[in-house]
Amino acid sequence: MSKSVHEAAEKIQRLEVQGARNVAIAAIKALELLAKETKAKKRADFMKELSEAKELLFASRETEPLMRNVVRWVLNQVEDSDERNVGELGRIVFASAKKIQKSFEEAKERIAEIGAKRIIDGTTVLTHCHSSTVTYMLSKALSEGKTFRVICTETRPAFQGRITANEMLSLGVKTTFIVDSAARSLMRDVDLVVVGADALTSEGNVVNKIGTGTIALLAREARKPFYVVSELLKFDPATLYGEYEKIEERSRDEVWKNAPVELDVRNPAFDVTPRHLIHGIICEEGIISPHAIAEVVYRVYPWVFH
Repeated sequence: MSKSVHEAAEKIQRLEVQGARNVAIAAIKALELLAKETKAKKRADFMKELSEAKELLFASRETEPLMRNVVRWVLNQVEDSDERNVGELGRIVFASAKKIQKSFEEAKERIAEIGAKRIIDGTTVLTHCHSSTVTYMLSKALSEGKTFRVICTETRPAFQGRITANEMLSLGVKTTFIVDSAARSLMRDVDLVVVGADALTSEGNVVNKIGTGTIALLAREARKPFYVVSELLKFDPATLYGEYEKIEERSRDEVWKNAPVELDVRNPAFDVTPRHLIHGIICEEGIISPHAIAEVVYRVYPWVFH
């Protein structure tokens, strides 16, 4: 198998690539490099390489349905082709990768356009962790001449909130940075909460960075609207058939390096925010109720369910 696939999987696993969209793009590019570097002479051998690459990429992160969906889609385009020539199959990989990345950009623009309308002058937005889709939506609101303030949580243990804070400062947005446990104290100053998502389930629940569920509870307590910004392709079809979205547990060293050996240290990377705490999901199809997520995904991306 291509060395590029192994390298991509390792970078994703080590969190050198962060954010569901960036992980998905890294996986797609790994497939492109595999198609370019393959030594396979027969269709069957090339398909085997793609299948092995898929399994390796899937194993790199448990909670990444966006990456799984787009990798499956690219592989399906190749499998559905009657082409036998490996070079031509490689071109299908490239064409499919280009098409799905274009779809990403179109969805990103549409989400930003819709979400920016919820940002008005003088708004204070609280966000948790880092989401490229959220920050792009906020930059869109800024480009429309709106003035607002952002409060970022630090998002332990990997401190992804620092990425968001730096991006906001680079845009010239007045930004406040807080420890995660200060969210309740500052919630009274917030007008709305906006977070990203790593996975959407068939029940309308949202899987996102650990602490998101707590932020949602605090927003409900303070009667502040809580929005999730997400592409529909983060929907996990397995949840429709009874599976639970897997919650990745990461190394204890991220929480406390050199902690006492006898100490049990838990480090779940994500948590589940139930749908009743979510005001709406801002996606490429508009602002939808979390209850409607499976229906909307089926209408827009029916292939996800196959």
